[in-house]
Parts: sequence; structure tokens; C-alpha cells
Amino acid sequence: MIEIVRPGPLATVQDLGRPGRAHLGVPRSGAADERAFRLANRLVGNPEGEAAVELTLGGAVVRFHRNAWIAVTGAPVPLCVNGRACGTNAPCHVPDGGLVEFGTPSSGLRSYLAVRGGVVVDEVLGSRSTDLLSGLGPAPLSPGDLLSVGSARGFCEIAVDVAPAPSLPETPVLRILPGPRDDWFAEDAMATLTSTAYVVSPDSNRVGVRLDGPPLVRVREGELGSEGMVTGSLQVPPSGMPIIFLADHPTTGGYPVVAVLASADVADAAQLRPGQRLRFRI
Repeated sequence: MIEIVRPGPLATVQDLGRPGRAHLGVPRSGAADERAFRLANRLVGNPEGEAAVELTLGGAVVRFHRNAWIAVTGAPVPLCVNGRACGTNAPCHVPDGGLVEFGTPSSGLRSYLAVRGGVVVDEVLGSRSTDLLSGLGPAPLSPGDLLSVGSARGFCEIAVDVAPAPSLPETPVLRILPGPRDDWFAEDAMATLTSTAYVVSPDSNRVGVRLDGPPLVRVREGELGSEGMVTGSLQVPPSGMPIIFLADHPTTGGYPVVAVLASADVADAAQLRPGQRLRFRI
């Protein structure tokens, strides 16, 4: 068992989500930074889709009630096991009764705690992910919660000492593909979007990253009928300030989407912190 002594600002159980159900109104959800999530599982020999814990801004403390192998990836967070420093992006052994403490990451927002055998909670629609928008899946973790750990029988052996991970950029440059509704905006909207820096709003969460900066001016009147939304969409509400949709975004929306992030850059968007600057390029 894993005991949540302190969850930090936000801790949730995540896996690879609920793909293929958007036509039913069910968001995919899952790990916001899928790249870091998959790496954490690989480091402890798990299949990439095993459930793990997603931490927001660190600050968590967990106790293991049996020996375990863990790996922590994503935002580089100070990590201690029974008071001794332990490296991230690498397998780490935790003894029976071991206390694992997470500091505040020096950059980035979300870190992932994978344990060999995976975290076991009840599945909802084929996934163990917490979806903050729809309310599907387990509730965000609270002090005193106990999480079961599954069996690692048949899993790969742990075979990697450490995985080199690039540092998170101070001012990320996210690649975008214009459209599908860029014609709803002024001719210079794309130039505005790609030539100036935007700042992450404190109102951001797993649903989306709200941005502050030069507004994108609409030239088309009226409202758009609701249409399908994908992760990485840059939806623009009447304020003109773009919102980058993340893992828990709604399946449909009525505000126009001016552009969509390259899928490879969604992980970088998931690590954006409030107050951080970013830029876009085509």
C-alpha cells in the first residue's frame, strides 16, 4: 500500500486515459505530460499505461507500507527517501515503511510517481484516470488515502540506471498548425500569435492553459455551432485570449479554434507554470 501523508497542491491518479469515447461526450483525460508519464513507467519495468500519481508543484509526502521500486519524472523535483536524497529519472528503491518526500520543482509544473506494479484503483470506463472536468475516476488524493500496488509478475526487469532528460525551456516555443477557424480572425491574428510572447494565467489547470497577452481580434460575427475539440487546440473566447486545451478538455466547444499545437509539444504545454512566458511558431 501507498499512504498519502500529504498530497501537495494537487495529486491525482492517472494512466493513458479514455481514448475513443469523445463521440459519447467522454473526454480522454489521462496524464497531462504523457511523455514524462510513459518514461516513469518504463524506468520501473511497467507497461507504459500502468496507473501512476501525477503531482502538481510537488510538495507531497507518501509512505510505502512494503518494499517498492519507484521512479519520478517530469518537472525536476527534489526527492528524498527517509531523509536521503534520491535522483529523479531513475529507479529508486524504497524500503518497507519508507517515507518519500517531494520538494517544489525548480521548473515545470507536473511530476510523475510510478511504482513497479502500478497503482491500482477502480476503473471507470476502462481507465483509472481522474478527470477534473467530468468528475470521472477517483477523487483527487487527500491525506490518509491508501493506494494499492499491483503485482509486477510478468513485467520487464528494471534494466536502466538513469534516463537522460532534457531540461525544461525557460520560454518554450510551441509549434502550431493554423486553423480550423483561423478565418474567423483578423488577417494579422496569426502574425500576432507568433510574433509576441504570451504569459500563463493563474487560472490554468488540467483542462487548459489560459494565456494573457495581445488579444486575437475576431472579424466574423455570430456564434459557432459546437464542434469537436482535440488536445492542443487553441480556443479563443470573446476576450481574445487563447486557451490551450490539455488532458481534461471538453469534447466539444463553441468558441473558434485559431490553431492546434503539434502533438509533440503538448507535453511542454502541460509543464507551463503560472507567470511563465511562451511563444508560438508555425
